[in-house]
Amino acid sequence: MAGRVYLDWNATAPLRPEARAAMVAAMDVVGNPASSHAEGRAARALMERARAQVAAALGAEGADIVFTSGATEAAALALAGRGLQGAGIEHDAVAAWVDDTLAVDADGRVTVPEPGQATLQMANSETGVVQALPEGLAVSDLTQAFGKVPFAFNWLGCDMGLVSAHKLGGPKGVGALVVRPGVDVPAQLRGGGQEMGRRAGTENLIGIAGFGAAAEAAARDLADGVWDRVREIRNILVATLAASAQETIFVGNRAGDLPNTICMATPGWKGETQVMQMDLAGFAVSAGSACSSGKLRASRVLLATGYSPEVAGSAIRVSLGPAVRRDDVLRFAEAWLRQLGRHRSRAA
Repeated sequence: MAGRVYLDWNATAPLRPEARAAMVAAMDVVGNPASSHAEGRAARALMERARAQVAAALGAEGADIVFTSGATEAAALALAGRGLQGAGIEHDAVAAWVDDTLAVDADGRVTVPEPGQATLQMANSETGVVQALPEGLAVSDLTQAFGKVPFAFNWLGCDMGLVSAHKLGGPKGVGALVVRPGVDVPAQLRGGGQEMGRRAGTENLIGIAGFGAAAEAAARDLADGVWDRVREIRNILVATLAASAQETIFVGNRAGDLPNTICMATPGWKGETQVMQMDLAGFAVSAGSACSSGKLRASRVLLATGYSPEVAGSAIRVSLGPAVRRDDVLRFAEAWLRQLGRHRSRAA
């Protein structure tokens, strides 16, 4: 009997072996990075190596990499109290801090009239749509794009970026705020002055070591064309499903979008129902962002893009990764189409 197939990589990616090895090694480093003795210096060296790995993978050499507990904390650090403009497609961690005033077109793309007063994600976790970031943008959520599509923070022209380790095969509970030199970021957590005075508290050395190793490995995969192969498998799955599911709407999937993401809506068939049916069949998919799934509501990303509540409530997200094979997605297609046939019979 075939095992389960994990198709929810946008929620979290499996831990990379490089990250696991780095974390295990870091467990034996006893010093506090803030201490001046030999043990403390060893811990500091390990942390700064990881900082350099993350910066290199992001193309952010020279920028400040401020380690946080994840992209959610990085968003709060960057956005709290600033009153920036945003759009209805932003992740909940960003949407909590912005004014929802930027319009979204039918393709899920956003025009930003005043970039210096706005935040805009690079890639949407639900639809896979990748935005063209305007020069001078205040903040960009780079979490889903990091490691999947080529970019360099230093070329984007934005002041700050948000990233998270577990989206690219690092550990959960660690991320970073990337800050262009000269940009002022008032601390939210005050105390010992760690992280260049921007985030007090003893750093999560084990998680940071894993983040650095994962970022380095992710950059190598991207350069080696791993995600081009993921895109090929994604396209096979889309073609297979679309051939037999004419009523299903496929959102995004353009050449410039995330290479691994399928957002598909079948009006009248609730997304939560599909997720449960696929889970029982051995496939992990989601009904939207992991931070908002489980809530019985239509995707606000699709609502903001102009889809009806019926369509938005019927959407599921299938997100692939390098470990997913062609046979895996064909098995998924067979199982999903079988359930679609049953749904049609019940609706007739």
